[in-house]
Amino acid sequence: MVSVLQTTDELLQQYDSYAASNTFPSEPKGIYDGARHIMSIKGKRIRPLLALHACEIFDGNIKKALGVAHAVEVFHNFTLVHDDIMDNASVRRGVKTVHEVYGNNVAILAGDVMLSLAYQYLADNNDDCLVDLIQVFNRTGVQVMEGQQWDVDFETRLDVTEKEYIEMIKYKTSVLIACSVKLGAIIAGANKEDQENLYQFGLHLGLAFQIKDDYLDTFGEADKVGKRIGGDILNNKKTLLLITALSKAEENDKKELLSLLKEGDENKKITNIKTLFEKTGVKEYAEQKMQELFTTALEYLAKVKADNDRKNKLAQFAEKVYYREF
Repeated sequence: MVSVLQTTDELLQQYDSYAASNTFPSEPKGIYDGARHIMSIKGKRIRPLLALHACEIFDGNIKKALGVAHAVEVFHNFTLVHDDIMDNASVRRGVKTVHEVYGNNVAILAGDVMLSLAYQYLADNNDDCLVDLIQVFNRTGVQVMEGQQWDVDFETRLDVTEKEYIEMIKYKTSVLIACSVKLGAIIAGANKEDQENLYQFGLHLGLAFQIKDDYLDTFGEADKVGKRIGGDILNNKKTLLLITALSKAEENDKKELLSLLKEGDENKKITNIKTLFEKTGVKEYAEQKMQELFTTALEYLAKVKADNDRKNKLAQFAEKVYYREF
């Protein structure tokens, strides 16, 4: 008998209840206080909800998928703790970052223990498919670290191509989103073809998501995004916006842009580079690229052999992710 289709809010309520009942240990205090700090700054919980929605597409057991959902969220937050250290970021989701509050040493250890605990949650109540889950999770973890290294490597380069950028964000961001839906499908017993189509759905949604994230960092509103607008500009991050501007700008505009990359006045740097992004058509190009990737994601979802109402529920959630303003 097919179970009743749950809303995103109902799935989120189940996930939050599971997370609340699976708290971190109390001692040693420093390491777990740091882990609790990042987890208490609740983000959009996109990855756990994708895992649960994917499981539900095939009428899977949501209770069995809760551990997997928590595993991807804890893993994601572990990467944020370490990313913030590397980026010297002081604010995350409008709150001080872990290393700002507890120092770098505690933040590194907090991230490390979160990675280890993620595997415990992954295994919770899933002995029958644990090998498949671990294989997907392990491969994803390696790819995320590789993507982070490419991101670091790009900081000192001005010749990064769009192809290289897409590959970097695929590994740094998209593979974990793709992993989330695939893990949910594995829990539900989906066949390999449906698992792969869902994975590709998540991969392309993740690419659109990261470009949107970069876009909002430059063209979003600070009170909605939860951080200072223009951070990527200040750090000369090789986003699609900057890469496209460097490759397509006319000679005079490119000279001005290269000069602005060395500008010490932060407000001037942000304002003038944003102006160049708009002048050179980079803003519109990024919007077009995002839409293309999101459309491809939905095409892969349409290939999944499952109930249309259940697929539509996942598509609606993906639309919320894509059209967000934060």
